[in-house]
Amino acid sequence: MRPPSVDALARSLSDLGLPHPLLVDAARLAIAAGDPGSARGRAGILAATLLRPVINATGILLHTNLGRAPAGPFPTPSAARYANVELDLATGGRGSRDRHAAGLLARAAGAEAAIAVNNGAAAILLVLTALGAGREVVVSRGELVEIGGGFRIPEVMASSGASMVEVGTTNRTRLDDYRRALGDRTAACLKVHPSNYRIVGFTEEVTVQELAELGPPVIADLGSGLLDASTPWLGGPQRWLAGEPAVRQTLAEGAALVTFSGDKLLGGPQAGIIAGRADLVARCARHPLARALRPGGLILLHLQHTALAYLRGEAAGLPLWAMATRTVASLRSRAAALGAGGVVDLAGAFGGGSQPGRELPSAGVALAGDHAAALRAWDPPIVARVSGGATLLDLRTVDPSDDEVVGKALASCSPGLPALPV
Repeated sequence: MRPPSVDALARSLSDLGLPHPLLVDAARLAIAAGDPGSARGRAGILAATLLRPVINATGILLHTNLGRAPAGPFPTPSAARYANVELDLATGGRGSRDRHAAGLLARAAGAEAAIAVNNGAAAILLVLTALGAGREVVVSRGELVEIGGGFRIPEVMASSGASMVEVGTTNRTRLDDYRRALGDRTAACLKVHPSNYRIVGFTEEVTVQELAELGPPVIADLGSGLLDASTPWLGGPQRWLAGEPAVRQTLAEGAALVTFSGDKLLGGPQAGIIAGRADLVARCARHPLARALRPGGLILLHLQHTALAYLRGEAAGLPLWAMATRTVASLRSRAAALGAGGVVDLAGAFGGGSQPGRELPSAGVALAGDHAAALRAWDPPIVARVSGGATLLDLRTVDPSDDEVVGKALASCSPGLPALPV
């Protein structure tokens, strides 16, 4: 039998909602494989690769594969409007894209100034390049970290043009180690948050305050971006954030600059923030690399919304903090109301390189067997985890407005199956 034409086969798939050129690609591949009937499946695989909203039922608040901090609703210009990204509305002249979002974040963090770039790695790269190119930057061997995606501090240092001077050992670095390394070519001392691991036992490290007393500027790469350790938006310090370095306190201890991510414990969009001394922030902003790394208007608008929430004392309403502060009792109540599987206590995590090794008590649903693939095929996809022969859905990271669809998905993929003990 003669195979259908590519165009006819593509048009038969129009109900999938994909653009016609993509349906043509699926049809062409199916016909070339001698199996026109596989075109629908091939188009479905293609659709699954597109960005789309998902329900995070993993219990990991800052899930790197799911975009880290969830983006809540925020005001955007209408499709037919612009935004004053670089326009001074008061004078009508050219403005700065750092005056609004980054300026507000500086105010919220107690910094003299700040600028925003497109992610945390870009922030530390720009700082090291602007301040350290052709000179030396001193860093502890215990802080030469690698985090997700193969991001390594030594490689970033090399890319910046700065010479790395390693001091101390993996587990113990003392103030004298830094002091002996200082010289005429020293540009700065770098303090790096270990992010996704902890060194415990026979350890010693130097504080930011001690480093600041040596003279050269201290650059503190905080990574996760907790704005203030006192968390006034949550009513005071939280035990489950104990030990997490925070921007305001690190600057108060004497750091000249701090760098951190926007989409981690700040609870905003993917971005990198450089905050601290106005003269050093200005050097970073003037560097040619800053233009290549700058974020666009939509990111700046989202950052501004996030900064305003902190300044108004409303940050507890950001999706990240709303999830983090849900009580286990409320999660168990929601799990019971789903009407499928069994209610179980679970242990979630912050993720995203923050609070490594620390669990966040939670609750959710367990279903016997592996139903992860069936849940990912739901609309919208539900991302769960499988452990000990059970599929686990942690409700801490599921918005309550999604409970109804989660309940339907559970009932559909495993009617009547009991929960396994966890």
